[in-house]
Amino acid sequence: MNYYKNLTEEYDDIEERYELIMERVRQIIHESLVKEPYRDYFSHVAGFIARIGDVLELVKNDALPDRSLDQLQAMNHGLYNDILGDNYNRSYANYRYIMGEFSKDYTRDKEEIKRIAQLLGFVYNEIRGMTVYAFEGRVVDITLFAELFVQIYFMFQDDFSVKDLESAVYYFENDYAEFWITYRIREQLDPDLTFATDIIMNSDLGDVTYLYRYGEYVGKNEIDTAIFMSTLPDSEIEAMARTFTEGYRLGFEAAGIDLSKKKTVNIRYFLGQERMIRAAILQFEQMGLRPICYRYAANRINRRLIHRIGYSSSVPNRQLEYDHRMDEALFMDKKLMERKLEVLRQAYKNMAYEASVYAGPAVVEVFGENPFEPENSELNPVLDKKQQEAVISYRTMSSQIVNEYIAQDQCSFTIIAYPVPEIGDRYRDIFRDTVRINTLDNDLFRAIHQSMIDELDKAEHVRVVGQGANVTDMTVMMHEMTDPSKETNFENCVADVNIPVGEVFTSPKLTGTHGILNVSEVFLDGLKYVNLKLTFEDGKIADYTCDNYPDTEKNKAYIKENLLGGRDTLPIGEFAIGTNTTAYVMANKYDIVYKLPILIVEKMGPHFAVGDTCYSWSEENVLHNPDGKEIVAKDNECSILRKTDVSKAYFNCHTDITIPYDEIGGIYSVHPDGTEVPIIEKGRFVLPGTEKLNEALDQAK
Repeated sequence: MNYYKNLTEEYDDIEERYELIMERVRQIIHESLVKEPYRDYFSHVAGFIARIGDVLELVKNDALPDRSLDQLQAMNHGLYNDILGDNYNRSYANYRYIMGEFSKDYTRDKEEIKRIAQLLGFVYNEIRGMTVYAFEGRVVDITLFAELFVQIYFMFQDDFSVKDLESAVYYFENDYAEFWITYRIREQLDPDLTFATDIIMNSDLGDVTYLYRYGEYVGKNEIDTAIFMSTLPDSEIEAMARTFTEGYRLGFEAAGIDLSKKKTVNIRYFLGQERMIRAAILQFEQMGLRPICYRYAANRINRRLIHRIGYSSSVPNRQLEYDHRMDEALFMDKKLMERKLEVLRQAYKNMAYEASVYAGPAVVEVFGENPFEPENSELNPVLDKKQQEAVISYRTMSSQIVNEYIAQDQCSFTIIAYPVPEIGDRYRDIFRDTVRINTLDNDLFRAIHQSMIDELDKAEHVRVVGQGANVTDMTVMMHEMTDPSKETNFENCVADVNIPVGEVFTSPKLTGTHGILNVSEVFLDGLKYVNLKLTFEDGKIADYTCDNYPDTEKNKAYIKENLLGGRDTLPIGEFAIGTNTTAYVMANKYDIVYKLPILIVEKMGPHFAVGDTCYSWSEENVLHNPDGKEIVAKDNECSILRKTDVSKAYFNCHTDITIPYDEIGGIYSVHPDGTEVPIIEKGRFVLPGTEKLNEALDQAK
C-alpha cells in the first residue's frame, strides 16, 4: 500500500502545507533569531526534521530499494545516533541534559526553566517519532509536528510565558487527538494497512536490507536474528509457525468460540523474525484470517508508560523510554481524557464491522536483553494525584468501549517467546532449547495437572511458604463449589493461548486470603525489583516494599508507580502452580533466569497475579477441563461487581509474580478439617502423580 499517495489524496492541502513548513524548518537551522541558551536546541531539532524530510523524499520516490546496505545502515545510525549509549547524556531528549543547558538562562527562576526543559524535551522526543512516520509516508503526522515546532520557535523569538508554552502543547494534543486516536484504531483493525505485511511477504528475507525499510532502530539483535532465521530449514520454520498458529486455534476451541466468524488476526513480533511470521501469515490465511501488523504507538497520546504494543525492534535507549514514560503529565487533564474517550468511541463506531470480525492478538515475544535498572530523576514528568485518577478512570472507561465493539468473550489470543542474540554467546543453543520447551508433550502435562487439580479441589485454602531467605507465607482461599463432581476451581492449562506448558490456575476468593508474598529478584514489565515483598489482607495489597533503593519511601514510590499503576492497592487476580521444570532447568543451565519473560517464568513455580483475573470480560463463557468438569472459579469479589457497577470491577492490568522452585518450602492443599496434603516440598513435587516433573530437576544435578 502506498501510504504517501493515499494520505495526500485524503488531505487535499497537505502537500502544500508540508512543503511550506519544511522550507521554514530548513531556514531555522542557520538562523540566530532565538537567543542562547535556546538557539542550539532549535537549530538541532530543525536539523533532525530536515533529515526526516530527506527520508520522506526517498519514500515518495520509491528510492529506498536502491540504497546499498552501507547507505541504509548509515541512514539508520544517523536517525538514532543522538540517543544511543552515552550520546543520550548530551541529547535534547534527555531532561537532565536539557535542564543543564537551559539553566544558563539567568532571567528565569529554576522552576520556570525546569518546566521549559520538560516541555521542549517532550516535543523533541515526540518529533523523533517522525522517523517511523517518514518510512510509512505519513506526511500528515510529520507536517503537524513540524508546525508545532515552528509555532514554538516563533514564541521564543519574543518574550513568552511558560503558560503560553504549556498552552501550545496542550492545544496541539487536544486539537489533534481525533486524528491521532482515530488513525491508531484504524491501524489496529484495518487489514488494508499493509505497510509491515508487505515487508514480510514481499522482501528477500535472506538479505538483511529489508530490516531498514521499517524505520525502526536496527542493531545487532535484529540483524543476527534475521541471519539465524535464514539458516533454518523450511521444515523447522513451518513447525515453529505451526506451534504458534495452532496454539491460537486451540484457544478458540477450548473457549468454545467459533473462529470461522472472524476475519482478522493481529500479529505482533520482533524485527528479524519475519521468516517465521511469513509462514504464520500463510497458516492463518488457511484459517480464513487476514493479518494486521501494526507498530507500537510512537506518540504519547496513544501510549501507556513504557509498553510497546505492536511490532518493534530493540529499544534504542531504555533510559529514554523510562524518562519519558509519563510525559502526558505535561498536558493531560480530565477534559482531555473526556475528549479522548469521545474520540475513541467514535473511532470504534466508524469501524464497528472491522471490530466485530477481529479475532484477537497472536504475539511473539522476545527475551534475553540485558537487565535494566532505571535511574530516577526529579526532572522527569510525573503524573500528579488528579492526573493519576484521570488516567485510571480513562483505562477503565476505554476498556468498556473496546469491549463494546470487540467482545472479549468472543476473542482469544496466543503468545510465545524466543531469545534474542543479546542473551549471550550460546544464543543458538538457547534458541533450540526454547523451541523444545515450546513443543513439550501437552498430553503428558494434562494428565499430571489433573492429579494436582483433583487434590486442590478438596482444599478450603492453599498455603504457600518460602524457604531460606524467602519469607513468603500466603493463605489463599478457594471458592466453594456447589457440585464438586461436576465442577472445578482450577483450569488445566497446557500450550494453547500461553506457550509453553504448563500450569494449573484459579481465581482465588479474596476474603480471607492473606499473608506475605516475597521474591528475591524479579523483572516485571522490563523493570527489576529486588527482594519484593507484598503484604495482603483479604486478597488485596495492604503494604509493599523492595530493596531497589536505600530509601524506603523511594522503594514504595517505585512499586506504586510501576506495579500498582498509581493505585493504592490491587487484588490478587490469579493463583497458579507452574509445572514446567524443563524450562526451569534450562534457565539455570544457561544462567538466564532473570532474562526470561514472565510467559516462561510463570511456568517455573507458583505465581500470583495482581490485577484482574484471567477471565476478565469473559466470565460468562462456559469452560470445561479435559475431564469434563466446568471451571467455576472465574470471579472474585471485585470482578463480580461488573453486574452492578462495571467501573469498579476491572483494573486493566494483570502482572504475574513467580516464586522460583528453589525458594519454595512448600505448597499445601488444606482441607476443611485441617488435613494438609503437600503438592511441593523443598522445591520438589511430592503429590502422587506429579513425580515425573522432578525428572528434569534430577537430570540437571
